[in-house]
Amino acid sequence: MSTQATLAPKISFRETQIEMSHGAGGKASRRLVEGLFAPLLFGSSAGPLSDAAHIQLDGTKIAITTDSFVVKPLRFLGGSIGELAINGTVNDLAVSGARAEAIVVTFILEAGLPTEILEAEVRAIGRAAEKAGVIIAGGDTKVVEHGKADGMYITTTGIGRPLSGVEISPQSVKPGDKVLLSGPIGDHGITILLARGELDLEAELSSDTRSVFPLVQAVVRAAGAGVRWMRDPTRGGVATSLNELARDCGHGIVLREEKIPVRAPVRGACELLGMDPLHIANEGQFLAVVSAEHADAALHALRSTPGGNDAELIGEVCEQPEGAVLVTTLYGGTRMIDMLVGDPLPRIC
Repeated sequence: MSTQATLAPKISFRETQIEMSHGAGGKASRRLVEGLFAPLLFGSSAGPLSDAAHIQLDGTKIAITTDSFVVKPLRFLGGSIGELAINGTVNDLAVSGARAEAIVVTFILEAGLPTEILEAEVRAIGRAAEKAGVIIAGGDTKVVEHGKADGMYITTTGIGRPLSGVEISPQSVKPGDKVLLSGPIGDHGITILLARGELDLEAELSSDTRSVFPLVQAVVRAAGAGVRWMRDPTRGGVATSLNELARDCGHGIVLREEKIPVRAPVRGACELLGMDPLHIANEGQFLAVVSAEHADAALHALRSTPGGNDAELIGEVCEQPEGAVLVTTLYGGTRMIDMLVGDPLPRIC
């Protein structure tokens, strides 16, 4: 028996059971993925985590991603679980530098689910796929006992075609690079909270769920190889996505608070709940790190694309604080922004 065969993967995950926080996209999720899944499934080949994988098949490069959607309630102002499933899959491919081409959809349905609700979500999937220019290539259906699935869960797998002239990697990020944000943050997470009736607040707010591919394509066309990294800040929000980047690239990221777009209802809800908008989930925005010489062109391209008029340059990659994210406040001070801890808004996607 070879020495390699006798060496067991090193597992660092030590929690005795799975909690809701392990699915929130923050520190607990990272501990689970890096401490259990990655060593057992990828071994020593595991690299930085990303939303999609680019692989070679007989000399052809493709992008592939998979995701599950367990949002509660199933429908909310601005979208629904079906629309979310398509847009979320398209977006994970987009921020990896790929155009979504085909999606496979799996339904986990709860016995007793009204047919009209299922039909509405199937129609929502069809409309979202048509709008995003992606085909539904197949799927599967399973039914579980009443009370076991909150109506329905949806799982998707998407295949995409990589865009030419761009390679997305945290290792390519350098001090001096600029951080761009496509629009206001926190709309989706707070909308879901309002839809559950858990917050006594009236606000004109809806989910931002949409395909971000047109905006990503505009940035790539404007900046080309100057696009270093992209991510859609879903679970865990902008703070978690940028902390993951800072850790993976080894540099610091400094944000300017006054440049981060947040709608008044989101800011008000966060103040009421003692939450930071930077930790709230988004489903129709993305972050991009672009080289300094291409940043203005990329920002102009974003603002010139429908849906990107609120895009902002919100920060810069710096040598310090190494592996961390810092925010300069409106009052001239600074504060450190960590990854999401715990699960303040469960079941948001």
